[in-house]
Amino acid sequence: MTKVTLDMNTFKALASDTRLDILRALDGKNMSLKDICTATNLNKATLHEHLTKLNEAGLVKKNEREGHKWVYYKLSWKGEGLLHPENTKIVVLFTTTFITLFFGIVMLVNYVKGQIIAKAVNFVGSDSTALYMAKERSIEVFQFSAPKFEQAPIANVGLANQTTSGLSQALITNANFTGILGNTISDTYIDWEGNGAVFNANDVMSKGDNILCSEASSNVPGSMLAVVHDPALQQIAIVCLVIFGILLSIGIWRLWKNKKPKL
Repeated sequence: MTKVTLDMNTFKALASDTRLDILRALDGKNMSLKDICTATNLNKATLHEHLTKLNEAGLVKKNEREGHKWVYYKLSWKGEGLLHPENTKIVVLFTTTFITLFFGIVMLVNYVKGQIIAKAVNFVGSDSTALYMAKERSIEVFQFSAPKFEQAPIANVGLANQTTSGLSQALITNANFTGILGNTISDTYIDWEGNGAVFNANDVMSKGDNILCSEASSNVPGSMLAVVHDPALQQIAIVCLVIFGILLSIGIWRLWKNKKPKL
């Protein structure tokens, strides 16, 4: 069972069966003084005195609407928690449920989007493709800045291997990068995105990543970016979504079970 801790003011406010009856009458309701009088069979003077003590203990809230002569009373969060301590658990459960959903969606989006880890550049008059690694090789969940690449290529891929499969295999062979959980990433999780242009070697040295283009040649575009899709992100996303489904089912069941006031 859920334990409820009472401070001195609350304990004093509850040291009366009449005030307990008032709390039960207000359970899940917003009532005027007249309504509470009818529900508890108390006169207004006595009821007002009890409501004042419950309000001072933080168990009851008084709402005075501007332009209206009526004053309405309802249970505070503290008062509801006293009558229904399981409600706090339900709130925590639903909060955890939707945090899990958010985390799972973030993981899934990052898996689908992928992360740039390298680029392949074809130089005019060259029969090979140079592979440049990104300076940040580890997989990040949030990547907000454009990638920066190493100045020296890690490998030059010959004409015979200038296919996306060949370039991916060259990356795996010559570079060491891991997923978010430290897992090894195979070439099957690497996609290539190109712009269909050929870059001049002098432009690469002088302008960095912002390069002017000339006519195309060879089997691959002049510049291609290697985008890796970390399978660990997909697995984490699936686990989070499964947990979300389980927690949501439990939360709805608990909410349905406790929807009726317990007197």
